[in-house]
Amino acid sequence: MASGNTIVQNSLCFAFLSYGSPSHSNATKCNGNRADQFPPGNLFVAVSEGLWDNGAACGRRYRLRCLSGYNKPCKDGTVDVRVVDFCPRRPCPATIVMSNDAFGAISHSPDAKINVEFIQYKTHLFLSPSFIFFLTCFYFF
Repeated sequence: MASGNTIVQNSLCFAFLSYGSPSHSNATKCNGNRADQFPPGNLFVAVSEGLWDNGAACGRRYRLRCLSGYNKPCKDGTVDVRVVDFCPRRPCPATIVMSNDAFGAISHSPDAKINVEFIQYKTHLFLSPSFIFFLTCFYFF
């Protein structure tokens, strides 16, 4: 048995927008005001209706990678994030809305609209990381 991260879902992607730093005065839909819901480094996201799944999205993990954007805003690499909230804006401006720290991990420009790809993953002890696949996605204006 090999251990590793296993993809459980590939998804469509849209532009990410800054979400903000965690605040104890703003309760999330997942865990209210609990400070321990925010992962290390404040690498968290809110998701729109398409991923929310009646709240089952709480705690899900996604791996995100910037693909492109105006003036080449992308950094190399990926960032792993955790869902802590339902998108606070209606309509939601994106499928996933990132914290400032998560956004900064994959983009040089805090104001950029970027094209991304993302995957949902979870850790299993019985599948190898060789099952990881990425889906290329595009932002449509």
